[in-house]
Amino acid sequence: MEWSIQEVARLAGVSSRTLRHYDAVGLLPPSSTGVGGLRYYDRGDVLRLQRILLLRELGLSLAAIADLLEQQDDAADALRGHLEQLRGNRRRLDRQIASVERTLAALENGEKLMAKDMLDGFDHTQHRDEVEQRWGKEAYARSDSWWRSLGAQGQADWKETSMELGKDWIAAVEAGVAPDSDEAQALAARHAGWLAGIPGTPGHEDGRPADGYLLGLGEMYVADDRFAKNFGGRVGAELVRDALRVYVERR
Repeated sequence: MEWSIQEVARLAGVSSRTLRHYDAVGLLPPSSTGVGGLRYYDRGDVLRLQRILLLRELGLSLAAIADLLEQQDDAADALRGHLEQLRGNRRRLDRQIASVERTLAALENGEKLMAKDMLDGFDHTQHRDEVEQRWGKEAYARSDSWWRSLGAQGQADWKETSMELGKDWIAAVEAGVAPDSDEAQALAARHAGWLAGIPGTPGHEDGRPADGYLLGLGEMYVADDRFAKNFGGRVGAELVRDALRVYVERR
C-alpha cells in the first residue's frame, strides 16, 4: 500500500515542501514516483518518517538524524528508545506543570515566593573567562545573548534537557554499554544535537557541531572533574568521550 505525498503530509502535519526537502537531502526518499514525478510512500517510508519526526521533536538536527537512522537497523528497538525519551519528556512536563501550579497557588493565596525556588540559582556567567579563552569573546557573546533571550521558562526547559541527557549517560554507564553500541551512539547523536542548538558553538549555523569541537569537548569532560560529575564521574565522562569519537568517525 502506498500514499501520495499530499496524503502523507496531511497525516503527519507537515508540508509537502518538507517531505521534498527530506527527499533532496537523502533522508526520506519515496518508494516510487508516478506521473509528473508525484512521490509515493509505502509503509516502510511512513515508519521512517515517524522516527524522523520523533527525533526532530527531541531536538536533533537532520544530519544527526540521518546518522542515527543509518546506524539503527532495528526499527522496533529504536522506537522503544524513542518511547522512553517521550515518557521522560512527559515526566518533565508534569514537573513543570506542578511547579507552575504551586507558584500560581502561592500568588493567589498571598504566600511568599522564594527567589531560589523560581530561579533555581543558575548563573550561566560563572565560566565566562574560561569560555572566552577557549573559544573567543564572540562565541561567548552569542551564547550569552541566546541564553538571555530564552527567558525564565526557556532556561528552565534547557536545564531540564541537559539534566535528562546527563542522567541517560549515567544510566548507559551503569548498563555497561559500549561506546560503539546503538545505545551509546543514539546518546552521542542527542548530545551533538543538543550542542548544535547553542549559538556560538562551532558548527551551530549548519546544525552540525564541528568534529574537532566534539572531540575536544570529549577530552575536556574527562580532564575536568567539573564536567565529569555531570556524567557520574570519570568513567561516565570516558564513555561520552569515546562514544563521541565513534560518532565523529562514522559520520
